[in-house]
Amino acid sequence: MLSQILPAVRTDRLPLSYAPERTSSPHSPYGLPVADNCVSTTLSKNTSAAVLSKGSLDELDRIKHATAYPEGALIFVEGQAPRGVYVLCQGRAKLMATSREGKTFILKIAQPGEILGLHSVVTGSPHELTVETLQPSQLAFIPREDFLRFLKQHGDACLYAAQQISNDCQSAYEVIRSIGLSHSVAEKLARIVLQWSADGQTINGTIRMKVALTHEEIAQLIGTTRESVTRILGQFKKQRILELTGSTLLIRNKAALERLLVC
Repeated sequence: MLSQILPAVRTDRLPLSYAPERTSSPHSPYGLPVADNCVSTTLSKNTSAAVLSKGSLDELDRIKHATAYPEGALIFVEGQAPRGVYVLCQGRAKLMATSREGKTFILKIAQPGEILGLHSVVTGSPHELTVETLQPSQLAFIPREDFLRFLKQHGDACLYAAQQISNDCQSAYEVIRSIGLSHSVAEKLARIVLQWSADGQTINGTIRMKVALTHEEIAQLIGTTRESVTRILGQFKKQRILELTGSTLLIRNKAALERLLVC
């Protein structure tokens, strides 16, 4: 099964900036502090979505099957029939689309608390995207029949699911706007860096953050080539606008990035 394939560890990746602290405990696969009630713990922290009742959260924990995955594991692939949904409890995952020519585009980076495969499970259509873990992650799988039955029995869960689907649509609109209306690679890169900056820490006017992506993955996020990303990052560094060293991104001149946006 594709979700159980464990690819070899990739050596070209930048340091994992969001990876949890590693531990040698045999009860913590891939260094993750695995929790039995991972779904209720994770979803109850999601303040951007409708609130799920304790009864709904407990029921989700009862019907889920939690598994730890290493970095680079395929959860499901584009065109595959939906077997169920996956709640991302820990880690990060990239949602990708691939053309017939093999070109990959990353639609978004999923964060803990997101339900993966939700649209396909609700509609019964094949998965539109491929999901791959960016770092060691814990996901909770809920079979399609169990999840649909759960939605019918819990009105708050229906609202929660509808809100996430709406958020996914909004995210897709933002990607289309960023890629379709940007006039240059520099502008595309500036847009995504400014989005990331909201999670950074500002010290003496410099915004510091961690970026767990290779140049290739950044290129896949903005619809360009790795060579173009490397070139523009080099130009930004010379202009003292920003600097990416390893997994550490320093934005030294946010105003200069904002001036690159023309729409």
